Amino acid sequence: MMTDQTVYVVEDDPEMRQSVCHVLASVSVPVETYADAEEFLEGEDGGRAGCLVTDVCLPGMSGFDLQRALARLQVQLPIIMITGYGDVRTAVRAMKAGAVDFIEKPFSGQLLLDSVAQAFKLNDQAISAQAQRVQLHQRSAALTRRERQVMTLVIAGRTNKHIAAELGVSAKTVEIHRGHVMAKMKAGSLAELVRFAGVLERWAS
Repeated sequence: MMTDQTVYVVEDDPEMRQSVCHVLASVSVPVETYADAEEFLEGEDGGRAGCLVTDVCLPGMSGFDLQRALARLQVQLPIIMITGYGDVRTAVRAMKAGAVDFIEKPFSGQLLLDSVAQAFKLNDQAISAQAQRVQLHQRSAALTRRERQVMTLVIAGRTNKHIAAELGVSAKTVEIHRGHVMAKMKAGSLAELVRFAGVLERWAS
């Protein structure tokens, strides 16, 4: 599992930290370890890529406290919760709060590797989605005020004729603006333009 992503392990038990590191090192996955949540948060700068493996029960802040703190900081690292005291209620709580997996100790090395691989995949998808949102925002910012008006009406399903009447311009002018919108947004079709607009709307909200 060669990767440029890192697994950040927050675990107060030295033997468990060593065990997790050994499993991940066996497939060449970079690992950083922390004895508690506070130590992990001290180094948080928003630039970490990979996933977080954290025990639920920690001295000081719990794994759930850490999960909430990262959410407040808008850090989107996929989180794998581990615990020696697993029950359905705790597992449901972890998953509802956004954890990608919940593993009960003792667990096999393969189970951990499978969970990390899935977390890495989710992180890749999140990074790609963020990059797309940034690109779409930049494209949208390049539109003129009139082009934004036309785009809003186009994705609402209005025809060029209706848009022209609403804006008080000719249908030919609308057609020109519409062409500019499609080119600037790099949309190959109306369906793609609608999808792009949906991404921007969800991001804004």
